[in-house]
Amino acid sequence: MKNNELLNDDITTLIKKIAIPSSVGMFFNTMYNIVDTFYVGSISTVAITALSYSFVIFFMLFSIGFGLSSAMTAHVGNSLGNHKNFLAKIFTTNGMTFVFLVSNILSFLGFVFLEDILTLIGASDKALVLSYQYTYVVLYSTVPMLLGLGANAVLVAKGDTKSYRNTLIFAFFLNLILDPLFMYGYGFVPAFGFIGVAYATVLIHFITFFYIMFKLYRTGLFDFTMMKLFVPDIRIYKKLTIQAMPMSINMFVMSIGTMIVLYFISFYGYKTVAAFGIGYRVEQIILLPILGLNTAVSSIVANNFGAKNYDRITQVMQKALKYGYIMCFVGMFVLVIFGKYIIMLFDNDMEVVNISYTYIVVESFIFFAFTTLFISISTLQGIKQPFIVPYVSVYRQLIMPYICLYILVEIYFVNILIVWIVMALITYSSAIWLYIYTKKKLNTIEKYS
Repeated sequence: MKNNELLNDDITTLIKKIAIPSSVGMFFNTMYNIVDTFYVGSISTVAITALSYSFVIFFMLFSIGFGLSSAMTAHVGNSLGNHKNFLAKIFTTNGMTFVFLVSNILSFLGFVFLEDILTLIGASDKALVLSYQYTYVVLYSTVPMLLGLGANAVLVAKGDTKSYRNTLIFAFFLNLILDPLFMYGYGFVPAFGFIGVAYATVLIHFITFFYIMFKLYRTGLFDFTMMKLFVPDIRIYKKLTIQAMPMSINMFVMSIGTMIVLYFISFYGYKTVAAFGIGYRVEQIILLPILGLNTAVSSIVANNFGAKNYDRITQVMQKALKYGYIMCFVGMFVLVIFGKYIIMLFDNDMEVVNISYTYIVVESFIFFAFTTLFISISTLQGIKQPFIVPYVSVYRQLIMPYICLYILVEIYFVNILIVWIVMALITYSSAIWLYIYTKKKLNTIEKYS
């Protein structure tokens, strides 16, 4: 997609062009995770519990990469919108080298502190053993995964969400083959069991990494002939870090928040932890189109902010919210009517199914709050004003959940339904406040432009 289209084309058309491929890609990415859950669920409920703990660790690593990729999208998009193509090249090349350094450091720290972190979030006995074995293998995919996010960030800045979509579709179908192959073995391939799912993930990340890097090279923004651009520039690193920190902290806090939730719901037993893990993956399917909207908002806002088309930024936010709320109504209907049948694809234990169904029904009512939060955050990132986001995240993910769950679980040990409802109220209060804040920021920019 040419840059001038992001600045001049009809906003509704642009949102569709960018959001739909992104949503399709995210759908297949979520289905990728569901395939993992399906095969792991065929082993035991304890194995699903182990997968849930592992997901938290992996999400912590992803949070750093997500922050850096968001920063790259904002800076590269702003540079392109302002017609500073050489500056966009600098941010792209230095950004990728920075991601490479950071991902290696994160891998090392992950290997060193893995068992301590798993124990901290409540993993024990067989679940601890399985989650440690699985996560230890998956850590080897940290570098290609984060570099892939960085490459995609530049493509998104140019309005290209199709390349990453193709990557995720390919990864899904490859996972369908490799999961059972590595778990049960065939021919010269031995049966690895539960850990086979982890081996499949690592191999797929490396394969898809080369494709997305090729697409990045085709943009002309990652030019190997200009080796001086690869020399680390502290100024660029600093700008990317400052821009990335709010989003990384936000995502990192989300992972810590998930740890807090896992710690407290582990009081209800490993079946509740398994139910939470399944429910979380099911709700992600419904949130996919909304996450696609986020990508569109981030890309369009970043370019138009660089071009000083401030009136279009407000229009983008409002239209994205409108489409997002429509998707929320559809998602609620799907989960309430078909939720139990979807959950039963992963676990036939009716206690697990009922707990998970209760979770996703309550979550379906929070979709509107999630939509408001996501689009507000994407807008703030696009206008390079995301610095309030970590404070909102700390309130939503750490302070209020810990206080409320400590009272509800440790002191009164209430029904798990009460826990989900209280978490929903916390999310709504955060969403309303952040929306008001974002609108004020946009009004201020338009007023003094």
